Amino acid sequence: MTKEQTMFEQLSDVFTSAAFKYLTAVDANRQTSNQHEIGGLKQAGIGEHIGMPDNGIKVKLPATLVYLSDDPESPLVVEDHVTWYDTRYNQSGRSAEWRMYYASNDVSERFSPEDFFLIALTKDREVLMIFCPPDSEYEAQIRALFGVQNMVSKEKLSKVEVKEGKVVLPIRLMFARYGIEIGQDGTDVLEQILDKFGPHFPKTKHFSDFTRTLAREICPVTDPDSAIIEWMETEESAFRQLEKHIVKEKLREGFGEDGDDLDEFLRFSLSVQNRRKSRSGHAFENHIETILSANGLPFERGANTEGRQKPDFLFPSDQAYKSSDYPCDKLRMLGAKTTCKDRWRQVLVEASRIKRKHLITMEPAISEAQTTQMDSMNLQLVVPDALHSTYQPTQANWLLSFHDFISDVKLATV
Repeated sequence: MTKEQTMFEQLSDVFTSAAFKYLTAVDANRQTSNQHEIGGLKQAGIGEHIGMPDNGIKVKLPATLVYLSDDPESPLVVEDHVTWYDTRYNQSGRSAEWRMYYASNDVSERFSPEDFFLIALTKDREVLMIFCPPDSEYEAQIRALFGVQNMVSKEKLSKVEVKEGKVVLPIRLMFARYGIEIGQDGTDVLEQILDKFGPHFPKTKHFSDFTRTLAREICPVTDPDSAIIEWMETEESAFRQLEKHIVKEKLREGFGEDGDDLDEFLRFSLSVQNRRKSRSGHAFENHIETILSANGLPFERGANTEGRQKPDFLFPSDQAYKSSDYPCDKLRMLGAKTTCKDRWRQVLVEASRIKRKHLITMEPAISEAQTTQMDSMNLQLVVPDALHSTYQPTQANWLLSFHDFISDVKLATV
């Protein structure tokens, strides 16, 4: 475990236990089974963290079920409750058999035999159930995030060792874009936020500046990789706390004159979803800008290049870029995307004078096929050091850290 990894919230700070398997016909085929039950949780180590009362009590737990795929309607997200109970209670002479029951829902209608399935229990006693097609990039990412890239599992649940060494922020960011909160919100800073901004969403730039004052002190010059993770982690936590407060108050207040205006409710709901999608990316750019400035790098944010393209960061300046006398090999550009998916290709058409593009991301475990394609198209991925362990060794050797990129720009432009 690296120094950078130990600095941040770990998987073990959020989850008590987890397990995974590939679904069987009994698990998923609606023509052969109507059980809607998960067995094997006791053997996989999850049961002991839920508790196994011997008096027949059925334990209800809040649950989030997610189906990830490349389908247009993906992801499917259902928030519900699951029931943990002994199916053999009051059957004398038979040992306990613990199962988790879930009701039919959009996710259970979507998953199929052989799909990858991971179940995890948070320290808040909430259940997270993730399903995705087998051998998909989603499976690879979930495996990497939970540190089970090389573990084999077939029909029975395999226990995941939830331990230190895996940073939880990538999981938070991955699911935050779907409106799913993972675990607790960290240090309670709501009172400080309300004192500063009141019960309103401030401009992202102002919020980013403020949340950096709440973060642990990390030097952005000597350790830019840790700084970007710490600042993003702090801002994500602070924003969730503010959003919860504002949404809760609005729900109490109601919508429209009589409090039940459906159209106003839908508009408010859409604004919340859109803010979640756009805010994280802007926050990422804000923190990158602060780190670049602290390192004394000459750059422009959002400068216009050919065809009104606007690279996120251009080095050393727009003026240098547009000067035919300025050497191309001294120019650099950096795109910034918290998650890549297929959007990394957008960077390729920006700043055509710069042959080798750079893209910084917080996304873990991008597939080897994708990174190979990036490299072949002259795109260099920049990933904070603490996330390199989610990639395959050959990929990790190719990745640049944020510190590496800054050093390269200094050599080229300063």
